[in-house]
Amino acid sequence: MTEPVLVEQDGFGVRTLTFNRPERRNGWADDIEAAYYARLTEAAGDPGVRAVVVTGAGSTFCPGADMSRLGGLGSEGATLPHRSVDVPRRFPKPLIAAINGACAGVGLVQALFCHVRFAADTARFSTAFARRGLVAEYGIAWTLPRLVGVENALDLLLSARVFDGREARELGLVSRVLPRDDVLTAAQTYAADLAVHCAPRAMAVIAAQVLDELDAPFGEALERSYFHVDRFIGGPDLREGVASFREKRAPHFLPLES
Repeated sequence: MTEPVLVEQDGFGVRTLTFNRPERRNGWADDIEAAYYARLTEAAGDPGVRAVVVTGAGSTFCPGADMSRLGGLGSEGATLPHRSVDVPRRFPKPLIAAINGACAGVGLVQALFCHVRFAADTARFSTAFARRGLVAEYGIAWTLPRLVGVENALDLLLSARVFDGREARELGLVSRVLPRDDVLTAAQTYAADLAVHCAPRAMAVIAAQVLDELDAPFGEALERSYFHVDRFIGGPDLREGVASFREKRAPHFLPLES
């Protein structure tokens, strides 16, 4: 049995994780979930990793639950394990999706946990749940409206219709749409730019700020921003950021410790 998630790392500190069940179209199952969450946990704790790109082997990203697993969940008395999704949702380093093909159901959920999404122009998306007799899973009813608005989210969830990369970009679901052969390289190049030029500790705080302040009153968000700014003012990252700008060189920021 091959590894369910492949791991590669370049010289810039960008680690690429690849869902690796092409014979099952990378359908989400326990082996992929366990391996993916374990690889993310390892990457979070490795100071040598500055950013992570996630993609799929073969022609798909992740089209939803493996149908063999989904069939078992249709049995009388079956239950879905209530597993935490904090590992991808609270990942402290830039997490970039390179959506190379079909992305639906729980596969779409995982893509939405990423901070930035690149999509192939041939990719197809669907929430899928309603057409399988399921409700919105894994918190997507919270995530999706915050990305595309309430009416668009209801449209996509209620109809579970298929939409393409162009519409995904128009809705704000992805930020870039590229030819399929270019999408992974573009995502890795973007991640490398973050890895080389942006402070890991600052990016970790920024990602957490965005999530934490989604429903907070502005005054509270402002006060917390002052708290975080006070931590960085006079610190080594700010000194290095200013020095590298003045000296016209790449910065040497401290890594994010585990």
